[in-house]
Amino acid sequence: MTILVTDQGFAPDDWTTPVTPLEAAGDGAIALDLPNDSDPATLAGRLDGIEMIRVHFPGPADGRGFSIARRLRLMGYAGRLRAHGHVIADHYAMARRSGFDEVEISDDLAARQPEDQWLFRANWQAHDYQARLRG
Repeated sequence: MTILVTDQGFAPDDWTTPVTPLEAAGDGAIALDLPNDSDPATLAGRLDGIEMIRVHFPGPADGRGFSIARRLRLMGYAGRLRAHGHVIADHYAMARRSGFDEVEISDDLAARQPEDQWLFRANWQAHDYQARLRG
């Protein structure tokens, strides 16, 4: 089972439509699974019909998913964007700043990093270095 993390805390996963791996996706797919080494440019012209994109994070030291999220948002993707895999609470603010709407974590990770650790970072807009510089 998985848990969704949002700015409001933990919630059960409410997505019920199958998520299709990018390499197997046809024109009718509305939810895509992107590996951390995918190029968002391959989705140019296809983003309008996609309701959710889930980007995989294989480990806490691999931040390529943050770049993918940022590029998708810059390309105009306005749908649901989810980080999936081994994202830790310390990375939550970066996930939100790069464009993710939510983070999907395992029950095991949620047990090791309870909701309060994620909520501590939920005020991500007020505590970035750029906001402090603009002062």
